[in-house]
Amino acid sequence: MKFFKVDINTAAPRDTEASILIIYTGGTIGMVSDKQDESLVPFDFSEVIHRVPEMRQFKVLMTVLSLDPPIDSSNIGVEHWIKLAQVIQVNYHQYDGFVILHGTDTMAYSASALSFLLENLGKPVIFTGAQVPIGRLRTDARRNLITALEIASAHRMGKPLVPEVCIYFNTVLLRGNRSTKVESRHFNAFHSGKYAPLAKAGIDIEFNEGVVLPPPSGPLRVHQELESQVAILKIFPGISPVLVQSILNAPGLKGLVMETFGAGNAPTYPWFLDLLRDAIDRGITILNVSQCEEGEVRQGEYETSKYLKEMGVIGGTDISTEAAVTKLMFILAQGLPIEETRQLLQENLRGEISGHKYG
Repeated sequence: MKFFKVDINTAAPRDTEASILIIYTGGTIGMVSDKQDESLVPFDFSEVIHRVPEMRQFKVLMTVLSLDPPIDSSNIGVEHWIKLAQVIQVNYHQYDGFVILHGTDTMAYSASALSFLLENLGKPVIFTGAQVPIGRLRTDARRNLITALEIASAHRMGKPLVPEVCIYFNTVLLRGNRSTKVESRHFNAFHSGKYAPLAKAGIDIEFNEGVVLPPPSGPLRVHQELESQVAILKIFPGISPVLVQSILNAPGLKGLVMETFGAGNAPTYPWFLDLLRDAIDRGITILNVSQCEEGEVRQGEYETSKYLKEMGVIGGTDISTEAAVTKLMFILAQGLPIEETRQLLQENLRGEISGHKYG
């Protein structure tokens, strides 16, 4: 996995206000139509200033690192997340902010993963992308890129306004590990139903500074490992013992995100509870998240979740599935004792959950 570097020559004056590293991984935002057959192909980022001439107005020094070759976000994996974290680590002191151009399908997973890997992050890491390629007439790519660059360079008295991993899309800035892709045909692709937007972009960019993470208390620490042996089990009416058993007995499984109904409720069939209990006894960590876009898991509030709490299933409160998967990967990779693992999964590490716990 390698990147090639492109320096962008803007018309910015010598009194630049910030320096931004743009990391292009792939996705719709960097696609243009091939002149021969009109198929979509990645464009040369050395020509980005011609595609987005508005960038000439920035008082910002910009550099692009482009993944060679770019990849569709459906092919993003653990190794890409770790590489992105390493790139930010190497360049952290040279730039004031980072903009990651990424396909929309797995952007919320990538933003969540980066939020956990980058401990004590004190600079903006802004993910953005597009629903329509940058080479098309009605593209949203130019607007998303320009605003993401503005946000990544926004500061007051030398301090960045959003020192955390975020997703900017359409008109809203969302905490990365609170985001979910909810739309594939319209420009408002991402939503954060369980947490307020960090900013809204209209005529001006209005920052909601009261919900932004505070500056870190220590230096950046970049983690280098994630545990990939995790799975998702989505509960549905009529779910069969064979299906549940096949997932829980997957070779090497270390952790499971279980998407349950409402406030964390699941079937109370004896076979279902027995399979979960056996998995926990074998050392598999199970994190309970709600299928609802809003609300939270409250294990023990109803009888149908009381049994889960009693056997040791961990309540995820209001965490999203994307954040739950990557948080589980992050914590399991540390090889901690089970009680410490359980404790960390219930703690608010990077703003991914609210403060209260329900078991």
